[in-house]
Amino acid sequence: MTNLESYPPLFRNLNGHPHISDDHNQTVGDSQDSDPLPLIDLQLPDSDKLGAACKNWGIFRLVNHGIPPTLTTQLQDSAKKLFSLPFASKQALFNGPVSYFWGTPALTTSGTALRGALNINWLEGLSVFHSQLSQVVFQDPMINAFRLLLEEYGRHQAMIAKILYEAMSKNLNLDSKQSQIFSEPIGYHRIYRYPVSPNPNESSGMEEHTDSSVLTILHQDQVGGLEFFRDNKWLPVKHVPNTLIVNIGDMMQAASDDEYISVKHRVRVNKDEERFSICYFEFPADGAVIHSSKYKPFTYPEFSAQVQKDIKTVGHKVGLPRFKLHPNS
Repeated sequence: MTNLESYPPLFRNLNGHPHISDDHNQTVGDSQDSDPLPLIDLQLPDSDKLGAACKNWGIFRLVNHGIPPTLTTQLQDSAKKLFSLPFASKQALFNGPVSYFWGTPALTTSGTALRGALNINWLEGLSVFHSQLSQVVFQDPMINAFRLLLEEYGRHQAMIAKILYEAMSKNLNLDSKQSQIFSEPIGYHRIYRYPVSPNPNESSGMEEHTDSSVLTILHQDQVGGLEFFRDNKWLPVKHVPNTLIVNIGDMMQAASDDEYISVKHRVRVNKDEERFSICYFEFPADGAVIHSSKYKPFTYPEFSAQVQKDIKTVGHKVGLPRFKLHPNS
């Protein structure tokens, strides 16, 4: 039985009727179709196949990634225990460097939820920079166990991201100046819980968006719910055990002069089961300037500040179009 006291009060009170956007009315692909995602084998990398997946899809499934299944299971079980704590306890316990947020995936630089967004997303999460995990020890043994698991998991993710980025950089023939932008990336973890909703067709787990990262590496559980936009329809991303989902982010699209696609995606909630996902994002160093023939030079902090401004003023992320050299092109 769901522990409603662990949910944010708004989720209990709204009874599945948050303010949502209209994207749920669009056609969704048949979930019974065979998995359409390109398959990339990290142990036997094929540069042509990887390049085609990044150019034509912006998202792919990664196999033979080297993360022990037991580690993933332990981390997910540990996260579930933390999310099951009473809402007030989570707010009190997670105030840095691990932050707790809910209702929006848009966070401030301190890791707290960005307030002022017009849409409510049916989610809650924990966020932390990977580099901070080794610098703190929690007194609470349950939280500290979670920290240790996430730190180990993050080391695997950072290595995967390094291998993928180096392959992408070689495929794109990025010059040394552009490659150096991502030579010391900032790794960032987010673990999400999507509560059950009595009216899943009227609740947005996470509204449609592109990621602001260089790239994102995702583990989703058996509940599923992730969808990506392709050929004017939404397609479901199936749960396949022991695989990861990788998608291109805005920073990589800009650096590639739009050769690689930052894919639009969203998450739908479930009326019977909670959904959990473990995400690892990589961003350029704060002072690194993204240069592109398609966009004005910008740093990630400048990009992030514009995204937050747009969320507060127009109600959603605009993203890369704000930095276009020729906005009408």
